[in-house]
Amino acid sequence: IGQMSKGSVVLAYSGGLDTSCILLWLKEQGYEVIAYLANIGQDEDFDAARKKAEKLGAEKVFIEDLRSEFVQEFIWPALQANAVYEDRYLLGTSIARPCIARRQVQIARREGAQYVSHGATGKGNDQIRFELTCYALYPQVQIIAPWRIPEFYSRFRGRTDLMEYAEKHGIPVPVTPKAPWSMDANLMHISYESGILENPKNHAPPDLYQMTKNPEDSPNEPDVLEIHFAKGVPVKVRHVKEGTCKETPLEIFCYLNEIGGKHGVGRIDIVENRFIGMKSRGIYETPGGTILLHAHLDIETFTMDREVRKIKQSLGIKFSELIYNGFWYSPECEFVRHCIDKSQESVEGCVQLSVFKGQVYILGRESPKSLYNEELVSMDVQGDYDPCDASGFIRINAVRLREHNRLQGAAQKKL
Repeated sequence: IGQMSKGSVVLAYSGGLDTSCILLWLKEQGYEVIAYLANIGQDEDFDAARKKAEKLGAEKVFIEDLRSEFVQEFIWPALQANAVYEDRYLLGTSIARPCIARRQVQIARREGAQYVSHGATGKGNDQIRFELTCYALYPQVQIIAPWRIPEFYSRFRGRTDLMEYAEKHGIPVPVTPKAPWSMDANLMHISYESGILENPKNHAPPDLYQMTKNPEDSPNEPDVLEIHFAKGVPVKVRHVKEGTCKETPLEIFCYLNEIGGKHGVGRIDIVENRFIGMKSRGIYETPGGTILLHAHLDIETFTMDREVRKIKQSLGIKFSELIYNGFWYSPECEFVRHCIDKSQESVEGCVQLSVFKGQVYILGRESPKSLYNEELVSMDVQGDYDPCDASGFIRINAVRLREHNRLQGAAQKKL
């Protein structure tokens, strides 16, 4: 009482045990806490979280609905890039972090707060993603990361210490036992790691998955969809049998999550390389994103020049690494995004696909900007192509191979 305030801090607040304890701890340290909770599609009681933060003494509570901007400004550019980290991970958590941190910084600037804080651990990628975004958009900001402050992590060595602190200070504690793993959910995916999953040999328990059905228990009839693209992003989804249509980005993504979830699409169990230098095991379910990746790859190959696609493919890999490592707001990432956006100008048309028992099957595609020439490629029509030209083409390409053989033969003779 009577302690002078150290200033205002905007805390990325989830409503859970960790960030509730952090909120109170920051107040103990003499900060005025502004709680900020981003709605990016997670299953959360936002009213209850607001009341909890107010009860814990937050000066202000901001609950921000970021779902539409998350889809349009973050998921769509990742889709245009076919962004997949290390060949398998669709980057659901990685893409969400710059979206959340951007609004956190906007609130900090608006409220005149010098500090921001988060509950990310000192071993993970999220601390890097949050903080690089904050420094890129608000260079003068000071960051309080409790799980990297010895005074904090020595006091709270585990969940039991947090529970005791919560009970002592009247923080409502979870009544249901915690699942033996940690989970992060948003509109794009749910990720699971830690706890019993840290042993990479352990199988995921059947009750782990929340977004997708077990493919074995999924419907015995497929859902056939038409996905319409313009400039590399979906603009309409139509269910062929039911006639259901979705046309706004948020509606499209939510609907594809529903269809993909129903059929158990988008489950992966991987070991990945964290930016900080260690390997970690993660389980992810990304139903809508997986359907869109299949559809986009198909319409892109149909409409894009071969050599442009090769360059764009390498940019997509670089983009995936930049997102994963937290460099969304970097000059190199901005440059890559512009290049990828340029590549998508003619990626337009409709893909028809079937979603069934954990799989996505492409059925057909059409586009007004297709580079596919049916007459040119037909085995039954010669079209504007002289087969005799292929002889010279093959001979020219064989020059290098013949020379390689000559060199090898000379080397063998010397032996």
